[in-house]
Amino acid sequence: MATVSSPHIEIDDQRVARIAGTRTKVKLVIADYVYWGWTPDIIHRQYPYLSLAQIHAAFVYYYDHQAQIDAELKEDELYVERMAKEAENSPLQQKLRKLKEQQS
Repeated sequence: MATVSSPHIEIDDQRVARIAGTRTKVKLVIADYVYWGWTPDIIHRQYPYLSLAQIHAAFVYYYDHQAQIDAELKEDELYVERMAKEAENSPLQQKLRKLKEQQS
């Protein structure tokens, strides 16, 4: 059962903060701010189903839990790097390289 952190933020059973009434994670909104430098207005244009109040609530939640969310974002970043490294020599990549060499 989800708990309410604010009128716009819910914490689900896995302790993930989401925008209330949506499946959008707070850290997704914050990632757009951290990695792309998007403002709340730009985020609103990218996610028109979120109100500016919901987006600002995500920022409030972030600043109240910044260390935790920053750690989650770093963990996600490391996961993506690990998966990319593992995929570098995947059977598909090997096959594509071989095809490319044959075409040259």
